[in-house]
Formats: sequence, C-alpha cells, structure tokens
Amino acid sequence: MGRIAFLFSGQGAQFPGMGKSFYESDADIKALFDRCEEIKSGTLDVMFNGPDAVLTDTVNAQPALYLCDLASAVAAGKAGINADAVCGFSLGELPALAFADAFSYEDGFKLVIKRASAMAKAGKENESGMAAVVKLSNEDVEKACEAVPGTYPVNYNCQGQVSVSLRPELIEPLSAKVREMGGRVIPLKVSGGFHSPYMDTAAEEFAVELDKASIGLPKITAYSNVTARPYKDEVKETLKKQINSPVRWEDTIKDLAGSGFDTFIETGVGTVLQKLVMKILPEAKTYAISDVESLETVKKELSL
Repeated sequence: MGRIAFLFSGQGAQFPGMGKSFYESDADIKALFDRCEEIKSGTLDVMFNGPDAVLTDTVNAQPALYLCDLASAVAAGKAGINADAVCGFSLGELPALAFADAFSYEDGFKLVIKRASAMAKAGKENESGMAAVVKLSNEDVEKACEAVPGTYPVNYNCQGQVSVSLRPELIEPLSAKVREMGGRVIPLKVSGGFHSPYMDTAAEEFAVELDKASIGLPKITAYSNVTARPYKDEVKETLKKQINSPVRWEDTIKDLAGSGFDTFIETGVGTVLQKLVMKILPEAKTYAISDVESLETVKKELSL
C-alpha cells in the first residue's frame, strides 16, 4: 500500500442518524460532540433524528457534517489507519484542516457555524442555485457558461461532471446551450449559488471571522479547494477565497496521485467522493468510512 489520503465529505450527503454509531461507541468522540452541542444547542438532535428538511438547511447541515467528518477521521486514526494527507470538498475542507491541527476541533466548529450562517444569508439575498452539467468536457462547460452571463462553473468534480451556480431564470437558457453541445443540465437541491460571485458577501463576512481566529499551519499535508495544491504559508488568506471560488476537486485528486497517493478514504458521510475518485483514478484503491461497521470493513480490507 502506498500513501493514504483522507477525503472529508461536503454538504449534500447528510442524513438523519449520521455520526450516531461513533457517538455511542467512542468516548472521545462523544465528548467532542457533547462539547459542540454546548456551543450550538440542538445540533445532535438534528443530526441523529432529523427531520430531513431541518437537517438539509445549510445552517444545520454544515455543523453536523463537520462533526461527522471529524468523527470518522478520528475513529480511523484510532484504528491504525493513518492519513498522509487530507482534503475536503467545500465544507469538508474545514474538518480536514481541523484534523490536520490547523485549529482546534471546537474552534473549527465555531467557524463552520459562522460560515453556514453567512452562506445561508447570501443565498437569500442573492437568489441563486446550482445545477450539474454532465456529458461535456470541463472546457465545454466553461464555454457554455460564457454564452449565458450569470452562470459560473464552480465544482470541477471529474471529467463529464461540473456543477454550475446561476440564477433560477438562467436554467433554461443554459440547458438549451448545453443540449446544443451534447450535454445535459440537472438542477440541484441547494439553497444558493455556492463557490461563485453569488457568495461574495458571504466570503467577506467569513473573512472577518477568519481574521479573529487562531489558525496555524497544518501538521500534515492539507489541500486547498482554491489552488488544488497543499496549503503553504497563507492559510487564512487562501481559506478566505474558498466560499466564492471554484472547488478544483479533479485537479486535487490528480495532484495527490502525482505525489504518490494510491489509497483514498472518504471520511464522513456517504460515498460521493469515493465515486468521484473512482472516475478520476480508476486504478486507485478507494474506501468510505461513515460508521463503525464500515470502519471495520475498511480495517479488514487494509489488513489492520
């Protein structure tokens, strides 16, 4: 086995009950969850019991996912699965940096609460949403967006799958352009045009919180969504750009592969990132840990 990267899940993968098996089986994780519950009362009830509509709300989903991502990574580390690098998709970048010791788990939780609030507010002030464009190259998606002002390619997931942020009334003109080019547009159920200029006010608001936070250099290699490269010295300045800049996931995974990484473990919720890696690097070994049962399965697969 070569080098291992932990991939921290992003918003959209949440479901009621997530994180509960770690909470009930690991005293350290329970203590972390309980401390964060004191910071944001009601978080654990929404995580464990839902309902879906409440958990899906950005202000609830992001803090809940942060805790679940961390729980999975912490449990994996305690089981002897050690990460040589970490990266997270959008929201997942915050627990990735916390796990890499750029800031404390509790400070990260507080930052996520501020981030979620700022993004939810921007989504309401600037009516916008997202759509997935499939069956086109990254370059063709960019050309389609250039032809429909107000649309922005924002999540470069893998070849043939790019998410776009846009205003609701632009779905039809973008769909027409994409169909003309041989692709398809699929509207996404999100509350804002994330990682685009529609989030400029959120980025400004979050930058103020980052300036007040105690943030150091990651103790293990941690990748930035903005640059698709490991963080260097400018952690705060780079992180300030994350909310309204594209997520360069495909480039991140390719850079990890070029640096000798051949094992990728999604730590958090679901298998979205695992499946993206399988498309980007079919030869890579991929796993997902979202509960105690899947952790045991991965341990066996890795002969630990």
